[in-house]
Amino acid sequence: MDGTIALYLFACICLLLMLGFPVAFTLAGASLAFAAVGIIAGHFDPAFLAALPARIFGTINNDTLIAVPLFILMGVILEKSRIAEQLLGTMSRSFGAFPGGLGIAVVLVGMLLAASTGIVGATVVTMGLLSLPSMLKGGYDPALAAGTICATGTLGQIIPPSIALVLLGDVLSNAYQQAQLNVGIFNPKTVSVGDLFMGALLPGLLLVALYLAYIIGVAHLNPRRAPNVETAPVSAAEILGSLAPPLALISLVLGSILAGAATPTEAAGVGATGALLLAWIKREMPFARLRETVIDSMKVTCMVFMILIGAAVFSLVFRGFGGEDLIHHWFDRMPGGVFGATLIVMLVIFLLGFILDFIEITFVVVPIVGPVLLMMGLDPIWLGIMIALNLQTSFLTPPFGFALFYLRGVAPAALHTSAIYRGVIPFILIQLLVLAALWIWPPLATWLPAALK
Repeated sequence: MDGTIALYLFACICLLLMLGFPVAFTLAGASLAFAAVGIIAGHFDPAFLAALPARIFGTINNDTLIAVPLFILMGVILEKSRIAEQLLGTMSRSFGAFPGGLGIAVVLVGMLLAASTGIVGATVVTMGLLSLPSMLKGGYDPALAAGTICATGTLGQIIPPSIALVLLGDVLSNAYQQAQLNVGIFNPKTVSVGDLFMGALLPGLLLVALYLAYIIGVAHLNPRRAPNVETAPVSAAEILGSLAPPLALISLVLGSILAGAATPTEAAGVGATGALLLAWIKREMPFARLRETVIDSMKVTCMVFMILIGAAVFSLVFRGFGGEDLIHHWFDRMPGGVFGATLIVMLVIFLLGFILDFIEITFVVVPIVGPVLLMMGLDPIWLGIMIALNLQTSFLTPPFGFALFYLRGVAPAALHTSAIYRGVIPFILIQLLVLAALWIWPPLATWLPAALK
């Protein structure tokens, strides 16, 4: 089997997804249809599908993936309990009197929201609803306001504990073990979600620092684009009361993982319980809202795991048609060796980020290219952070970036789409700068995990 049918399968799935069909059922349905035709034509071995029950059972038994619903629940609780709204109000009043102060407040609160929710869409929508009206009313340049909110919202892709990193860490762990077995290492090393969290910390904080530097620079060079805003005074007690709860929760979750005291799954359980306690203490979680929170969390969780099952079907059928061997063959003959192969993969993932969400890319694309790249000697932590940053940049890039669509959906009609597109361009350049720095200097992602082991 030369793998050509596998490419047709991949192209068919991309086309169906662009037409708006549900991701999970598209992955499974198209794959099974191709497999059925292949079995009838004698080009597909049904034994590949016999492995599907074991794949699904392995997913059920996967301790790492239990962290996904718990982190989702934690993020939805913080969103529904208005803790983010109170925090943004306090931070805006604290920084508003300074040039660019509202923008600084949005980036800092967005960073905390990213570390709390880990969901790009939720952060962009929340920040768009809460901060965009204040920034526009305060005289901010619409492009700068829109760009700041979109860029800050995508921090949930890279700042731990991120759901994207949990899923990517699980997939890369399997890919890394497969790559080592393929080259004859029968006592393979492992890479964990915790390693990926540690690797993402420095690039994520560097990104936040550069965002802040850009906003401060704009405010000083062109004060009319980011003026200071008259705000009511805020006391130290108010700042502490708004800032301490989410900071304590994030420190507890991340600190326990980084210190090795808890696995990401255990820390996720602590985070969800802590978020529930915070909401209860603030009396912002009546039973009706709690019920809505649980239902919303269940919907997102079901979506993630249905995509995972669909991706398992696709992976088996793609492999059965010889797609994996074809990818190996292409990468071996690619000019530039590992550099050329990595560059091509990053470009493909960037383009796929226009039409696929990070979950689909993580479950569909990474299992195909990950083992091949890791067999070429790439560090799995570095590769994971590069993919996460690459997708974050893709979600910001006009005209198809997901973050732009999320903000457009909640922005007032007076904010033109062209202003949103102009506003994100400087932040895209910042992200490309961080990507280049990580490419040139891999220890930016690998030093901290090695130092804390």
